Amino acid sequence: MGEKFLFDGPEDASVTILLAHGAGAPMDSASMAATAKALAAGKFRVARFEFAYMAARRGTDGRKPPPRAETLNPEYEEAVTALAARGPLVIGGKSMGGRVASMIADDLYTAGKIIGLLCLGYPFHPPGKPEQLRTKHLAGLKTPTLICQGTRDEFGTREEVSSYALSDKIEILWLEDGDHDLKPRKSISGFSTADHLKTVAEKVTRWADGLIR
Repeated sequence: MGEKFLFDGPEDASVTILLAHGAGAPMDSASMAATAKALAAGKFRVARFEFAYMAARRGTDGRKPPPRAETLNPEYEEAVTALAARGPLVIGGKSMGGRVASMIADDLYTAGKIIGLLCLGYPFHPPGKPEQLRTKHLAGLKTPTLICQGTRDEFGTREEVSSYALSDKIEILWLEDGDHDLKPRKSISGFSTADHLKTVAEKVTRWADGLIR
């Protein structure tokens, strides 16, 4: 992984948030950019980075497929080291990026390197395969965690997630009618994506303030 970050928000912010992208879209996708800007408006320093397979797609590799999520753990740890955040750090990401962060979070939290985990659209299971759960490590998670999830996310709906055994360190912010990108159908929900991202930023601000205190 090249240590290349995209930054949003003030350099002197009290908390930095490191975000990784999902399996299919890069760190500068419209969804990632909008989320980063919403969090930056909440006075966070937001850093986005890209896994090597995704960076390779920008060159000659075209549609290089994503590797198994757990094989990306060392790359995420390298990004934490390369970022060398001053002050409190939250790690996380969109979909697969958040899942990778969740697999390394406890080691970093125990070592005092992060204060929390932020997952945006957690992929609880592959779409259409609710029996293939990716939740085993979430039952015993020790890191304070905030998952922001759309109620109709095909990777885990509100109804489905309510039946899972999850650590009491995990808090879930449900966004009405949101899909995997937290995007609602405005005609049905009355909300826009911008509304939901503002709600996310406000919730993350309160959550992070609680972790610092």
